[in-house]
Amino acid sequence: MSQAKKKNFKIEPFKHKVEMDPKYAEKTWKILEDAIHEIYNHNASGLSFEELYRNAYNMVLHKYGEKLYSGLVNTMTQHMREIARTVEAAQGGLFLEELNSKWCEHNKSLQMIRDILMYMDRTYVNNFNKTPVHELGLNLWRDNIVRSPRIRDRLLHTLLDLVHRERTGEVINRGLMRNITKMLVDLGPTVYQEDFERPFLDAASDFYRVESQQFVETCDCADYLRKAEKRLNEEIDRVTHYLDAKSEPKITAVVEKEVIGNRMKLLVEMENSGLVSMLIDDKYDDLGRMYNMFRRVSTGLQTIRDLMTAHLRETGRQLVLDPERLKDPVEFVQRLLDEKDKYDKIIQLSFGNDKTFQNALNSSFEYFINLNVRSPEFISLFVDDKLRKGLKGVSEEDVESVLDKVMMLFRYLQEKDVFEKYYKQHLAKRLLSGRTVSDDAERSLIVKLKTECGYQFTSKLEGMFTDMKTSRDTMQGFNATLAGSETNEGPTLAVQVLTTGSWPTQSGARCNLPTEILSMCDKFKQYYLSTHTGRRLTWQTNMGTADLKATFGNGNKHELNVSTYQMCILCLFNKADRLMYREIEQATDIPASDLQRSLQSLACVKGKNVLRKEPMSKDISEDDVFLVNDKFSSKFYKVKISTVVAQKESEPEKQETRQKVEEDRKPQIEAAIVRIMKARRLLDHNNIISEVTKQLQARFLPNPAVIKKRIESLIEREFLERDSVDRKLYRYLA
Repeated sequence: MSQAKKKNFKIEPFKHKVEMDPKYAEKTWKILEDAIHEIYNHNASGLSFEELYRNAYNMVLHKYGEKLYSGLVNTMTQHMREIARTVEAAQGGLFLEELNSKWCEHNKSLQMIRDILMYMDRTYVNNFNKTPVHELGLNLWRDNIVRSPRIRDRLLHTLLDLVHRERTGEVINRGLMRNITKMLVDLGPTVYQEDFERPFLDAASDFYRVESQQFVETCDCADYLRKAEKRLNEEIDRVTHYLDAKSEPKITAVVEKEVIGNRMKLLVEMENSGLVSMLIDDKYDDLGRMYNMFRRVSTGLQTIRDLMTAHLRETGRQLVLDPERLKDPVEFVQRLLDEKDKYDKIIQLSFGNDKTFQNALNSSFEYFINLNVRSPEFISLFVDDKLRKGLKGVSEEDVESVLDKVMMLFRYLQEKDVFEKYYKQHLAKRLLSGRTVSDDAERSLIVKLKTECGYQFTSKLEGMFTDMKTSRDTMQGFNATLAGSETNEGPTLAVQVLTTGSWPTQSGARCNLPTEILSMCDKFKQYYLSTHTGRRLTWQTNMGTADLKATFGNGNKHELNVSTYQMCILCLFNKADRLMYREIEQATDIPASDLQRSLQSLACVKGKNVLRKEPMSKDISEDDVFLVNDKFSSKFYKVKISTVVAQKESEPEKQETRQKVEEDRKPQIEAAIVRIMKARRLLDHNNIISEVTKQLQARFLPNPAVIKKRIESLIEREFLERDSVDRKLYRYLA
């Protein structure tokens, strides 16, 4: 039997249900309740937290969790009401301090209570979906104190009043404000937002609406922006010191809307201080402040950009169409460059190199530069001036800088081929007269043009440099031939052989050269044709220069540097003392306009007047008589007599140049049409116009009427044909 008992023996859990005496549970809760009272009364030092924890543990263990939890709620609610009465009784500035003090005490008390009831928190609260002790304490504080009818409105009013006082310059207790707002955040996001943030934002909106109106009435634009910036920084600083970080975008949005967004148009258009005034006076700091403030508003930068563009276009339009400024092409272009530099600097220093502003600047310049049909000519004249004398003694970096600026203006031109036409003429004069500052600078600009527009644009310009080098080699050979023959005491000749097509030559240039010069020309022609077969030489007397040694009646000797035409005129006075205009014209056969300019240069320019004219006047007439000026003198031995010539083209010359440009455009337009039709085979009229314009706009902007004429020409020559049904449809004929 003992063996059987031994066999059946095993250890089992203790099953005997031990029930706590209800009086014991009441007694235990009474101990815990007293402890909670002591904690709230700051007498916790005499409590045994271990014993209290064990008592709470036993109550939960013996299924008295509900009694414990509901007792806790009632006890804490009682204390919350007592605290509420204390806070309500606080007067004036002590109100927030009392609230903050009680909040800090409540948090400490809540921590101790949570420690005592930790077991209940982990088991009973979880099992029965009750609110945890700490959260319960916060909710009771919220409902009984913060949202108490007699505290809620007072708290909000006090907080908003403190913020308002700080905005108006008073110093407030930021530490206390930080504690109160943190309390609201700790009580839950909705408490902070509903009980403080929303009214705070509404009050800020009202405040800044009124203040911005006052600023507008009393400040100029720059001062207004400084104050607006200061206010914005103050609000950001306020958030940093005592508001929730999530409030920052909300309060800045309010300031931006009231102070900037609703006043933008008024600010930029302020008379004598708005955007235009700032642009005119280069107010970089004020413009930068405007940019940084306006960029905070969705349409802010667009507002600045639109007004800047309108101002720039109007300023540029006045600049390029002002008749006074058109008198000096170099000054005209310099003003354009100065204007571009000015706005580049503004965009760099004030607008943070904003690409949208750079694009607006470029479109404005392109707009007004092309309003003046002479812009390509003027830009070429500017280059001519710089490469003749303006860049003498300037460093290589500065030369490159000037050329880059020229290229920048060149990019804005719609009629780049017109620029090329003028540039070729001016380059030819520089090369033939040897008046260029630097071959490197000339070549550098051609490389830039080539990069911008392709090989076709600069091939003829490069050919001009090739001709100059070939001519030097040719002259070495010719001079070597002369040296081998009998000594020649006559004039020396330097010839540049120019390839027709590369140079802007004139077919109608004529002139009767002096006999001694003519004999040298014949020798060179004979030499050149003997070394080159299948070529023909035509003398371009309008493009040459000559050095003459002259002795005047007073014994003064000078070396005169003159044009070929001027040389022909002066050589006539070796055989005559007095010649009439008609006699000179008949003897030289120089075209009338060139003859008049040459005679003006020789007789009417002070300090260069080697001839006298009777009667004396600035204009040349057919009845004038010319004599050698025996009293001519100059402090220089070498005297350069430039031909009087208008820097700009005369009206007939303009018409001629324009006609040449139009003629040169015809084959380019036709080539573009053929290329497009060859690829597309069938295309309607509007699409051809669009495609041709797109292909050629890098060089010039073709006129749709001209494109239509070229299409008609191609149809006549059977490159294209019209569709038999749709007359606006064209078909390519292979």
